[in-house]
Amino acid sequence: MGREILPHERDLRAWLQRRVASRSDVDDIVQECYCRLAQLRDVAHIDHGRAYLFAMARNMLQQQLKAARVVHLDSIAALDAADGRDELSPERIASARVELRRVQSALETLTERARRIFLLRRVDGLSQKEIAALLEVSEAVVENDASRSLRKVLHLLTDPAPATLEEGGRAHARSR
Repeated sequence: MGREILPHERDLRAWLQRRVASRSDVDDIVQECYCRLAQLRDVAHIDHGRAYLFAMARNMLQQQLKAARVVHLDSIAALDAADGRDELSPERIASARVELRRVQSALETLTERARRIFLLRRVDGLSQKEIAALLEVSEAVVENDASRSLRKVLHLLTDPAPATLEEGGRAHARSR
Protein backbone atom coordinates (compact mmCIF):
# COMPACT_ATOMS: atom_id res chain seq x y z
CA MET A 1 0.00 0.00 0.00
CA GLY A 2 2.85 2.39 0.81
CA ARG A 3 4.10 2.16 -2.77
CA GLU A 4 0.70 3.31 -3.98
CA ILE A 5 0.34 6.19 -1.51
CA LEU A 6 3.78 7.73 -0.89
CA PRO A 7 4.39 8.86 -4.50
CA HIS A 8 1.34 11.13 -4.22
CA GLU A 9 2.42 13.03 -1.12
CA ARG A 10 3.95 15.93 -3.07
CA ASP A 11 0.75 16.37 -5.12
CA LEU A 12 -1.37 16.11 -1.97
CA ARG A 13 0.72 18.75 -0.20
CA ALA A 14 0.44 21.10 -3.19
CA TRP A 15 -3.34 20.55 -3.33
CA LEU A 16 -3.69 21.20 0.41
CA GLN A 17 -1.41 24.26 0.31
CA ARG A 18 -3.83 25.91 -2.11
CA ARG A 19 -6.67 25.34 0.36
CA VAL A 20 -5.24 26.06 3.82
CA ALA A 21 -3.47 29.05 5.30
CA SER A 22 -0.48 27.50 7.04
CA ARG A 23 2.13 24.91 6.25
CA SER A 24 1.63 23.34 9.67
CA ASP A 25 -2.03 22.64 8.79
CA VAL A 26 -0.84 20.86 5.64
CA ASP A 27 1.66 18.84 7.70
CA ASP A 28 -1.04 17.95 10.23
CA ILE A 29 -3.49 16.73 7.60
CA VAL A 30 -0.85 14.68 5.77
CA GLN A 31 0.33 13.21 9.07
CA GLU A 32 -3.21 12.31 10.08
CA CYS A 33 -3.80 10.65 6.69
CA TYR A 34 -0.75 8.46 7.21
CA CYS A 35 -1.81 7.60 10.75
CA ARG A 36 -5.29 6.61 9.63
CA LEU A 37 -3.88 4.52 6.79
CA ALA A 38 -1.49 2.80 9.19
CA GLN A 39 -4.40 1.92 11.48
CA LEU A 40 -6.35 0.13 8.76
CA ARG A 41 -6.50 -3.61 9.36
CA ASP A 42 -7.09 -4.38 5.70
CA VAL A 43 -6.44 -2.33 2.57
CA ALA A 44 -7.98 -4.73 0.07
CA HIS A 45 -11.00 -2.43 -0.33
CA ILE A 46 -8.78 0.38 -1.67
CA ASP A 47 -8.65 0.15 -5.45
CA HIS A 48 -7.06 3.53 -6.14
CA GLY A 49 -4.56 4.69 -3.51
CA ARG A 50 -4.30 8.26 -4.82
CA ALA A 51 -8.07 8.80 -4.85
CA TYR A 52 -8.41 7.29 -1.37
CA LEU A 53 -5.61 9.52 0.01
CA PHE A 54 -7.09 12.68 -1.50
CA ALA A 55 -10.59 11.78 -0.27
CA MET A 56 -9.24 11.30 3.28
CA ALA A 57 -7.45 14.65 3.14
CA ARG A 58 -10.53 16.40 1.74
CA ASN A 59 -12.69 14.99 4.54
CA MET A 60 -10.17 16.08 7.21
CA LEU A 61 -9.99 19.53 5.67
CA GLN A 62 -13.79 19.81 5.74
CA GLN A 63 -13.85 18.71 9.40
CA GLN A 64 -11.16 21.27 10.22
CA LEU A 65 -13.09 24.07 8.48
CA LYS A 66 -16.32 23.07 10.20
CA ALA A 67 -14.61 23.05 13.61
CA ALA A 68 -13.14 26.50 12.91
CA ARG A 69 -16.66 27.88 12.36
CA VAL A 70 -17.92 26.64 15.71
CA VAL A 71 -17.98 29.36 18.35
CA HIS A 72 -17.76 28.00 21.86
CA LEU A 73 -19.60 29.67 24.71
CA ASP A 74 -16.30 29.96 26.60
CA SER A 75 -14.95 32.05 23.72
CA ILE A 76 -17.93 34.38 23.87
CA ALA A 77 -17.50 34.78 27.63
CA ALA A 78 -13.82 35.52 27.12
CA LEU A 79 -14.66 38.21 24.55
CA ASP A 80 -17.19 39.77 26.92
CA ALA A 81 -14.61 39.79 29.71
CA ALA A 82 -12.01 41.32 27.40
CA ASP A 83 -13.88 44.62 27.14
CA GLY A 84 -11.74 46.05 29.93
CA ARG A 85 -14.06 45.56 32.90
CA ASP A 86 -12.47 42.28 33.97
CA GLU A 87 -8.79 42.21 33.08
CA LEU A 88 -7.01 39.81 35.43
CA SER A 89 -9.39 38.90 38.18
CA PRO A 90 -8.25 36.44 40.86
CA GLU A 91 -10.77 33.93 39.48
CA ARG A 92 -9.30 34.12 35.98
CA ILE A 93 -5.77 33.75 37.32
CA ALA A 94 -6.77 30.73 39.43
CA SER A 95 -8.61 29.17 36.50
CA ALA A 96 -5.61 29.67 34.21
CA ARG A 97 -3.32 28.06 36.78
CA VAL A 98 -5.61 25.02 37.06
CA GLU A 99 -5.71 24.69 33.27
CA LEU A 100 -1.91 25.00 33.08
CA ARG A 101 -1.54 22.23 35.68
CA ARG A 102 -3.89 20.04 33.62
CA VAL A 103 -1.80 20.61 30.49
CA GLN A 104 1.43 19.92 32.37
CA SER A 105 -0.05 16.72 33.83
CA ALA A 106 -1.17 15.58 30.39
CA LEU A 107 2.31 16.22 29.00
CA GLU A 108 3.85 14.25 31.88
CA THR A 109 2.02 11.12 30.69
CA LEU A 110 4.06 11.18 27.46
CA THR A 111 7.47 9.58 27.05
CA GLU A 112 10.40 11.99 27.13
CA ARG A 113 10.90 11.77 23.34
CA ALA A 114 7.19 12.15 22.59
CA ARG A 115 6.93 15.14 24.94
CA ARG A 116 9.94 16.79 23.32
CA ILE A 117 8.55 16.20 19.82
CA PHE A 118 5.14 17.53 20.90
CA LEU A 119 6.64 20.72 22.34
CA LEU A 120 8.99 21.30 19.40
CA ARG A 121 6.08 20.87 16.99
CA ARG A 122 3.23 22.60 18.84
CA VAL A 123 5.05 25.26 20.87
CA ASP A 124 8.19 26.02 18.85
CA GLY A 125 6.51 25.43 15.47
CA LEU A 126 9.30 23.33 13.98
CA SER A 127 8.56 21.14 10.98
CA GLN A 128 8.70 17.36 11.16
CA LYS A 129 11.86 17.43 9.07
CA GLU A 130 13.55 19.93 11.41
CA ILE A 131 12.58 17.91 14.48
CA ALA A 132 13.83 14.67 12.90
CA ALA A 133 17.19 16.30 12.16
CA LEU A 134 17.43 17.86 15.64
CA LEU A 135 16.61 14.61 17.47
CA GLU A 136 18.42 12.39 14.96
CA VAL A 137 15.38 10.18 14.31
CA SER A 138 13.41 9.47 11.16
CA GLU A 139 10.54 11.68 10.03
CA ALA A 140 8.26 8.66 10.45
CA VAL A 141 9.13 8.53 14.16
CA VAL A 142 8.36 12.23 14.49
CA GLU A 143 5.06 11.79 12.61
CA ASN A 144 3.95 8.85 14.73
CA ASP A 145 4.98 10.35 18.09
CA ALA A 146 3.45 13.74 17.25
CA SER A 147 0.16 12.20 16.19
CA ARG A 148 -0.13 9.84 19.16
CA SER A 149 0.89 12.57 21.59
CA LEU A 150 -1.64 15.05 20.25
CA ARG A 151 -4.45 12.49 20.46
CA LYS A 152 -3.46 11.50 24.00
CA VAL A 153 -3.13 15.07 25.27
CA LEU A 154 -6.43 16.12 23.68
CA HIS A 155 -8.15 13.07 25.13
CA LEU A 156 -6.80 13.77 28.61
CA LEU A 157 -7.76 17.45 28.44
CA THR A 158 -11.28 16.76 27.20
CA ASP A 159 -11.92 13.76 29.45
CA PRO A 160 -14.90 14.40 31.74
CA ALA A 161 -12.89 13.20 34.77
CA PRO A 162 -10.34 16.02 35.22
CA ALA A 163 -9.75 15.18 38.88
CA THR A 164 -7.55 12.26 37.86
CA LEU A 165 -5.42 14.60 35.77
CA GLU A 166 -4.98 17.08 38.59
CA GLU A 167 -3.78 14.29 40.86
CA GLY A 168 -0.60 13.97 38.85
CA GLY A 169 -1.77 12.47 35.57
CA ARG A 170 -0.46 9.00 36.28
CA ALA A 171 -3.62 7.58 37.90
CA HIS A 172 -5.65 8.28 34.78
CA ALA A 173 -3.09 6.64 32.52
CA ARG A 174 -3.12 3.46 34.66
CA SER A 175 -6.90 3.21 34.64
CA ARG A 176 -7.08 2.69 30.87
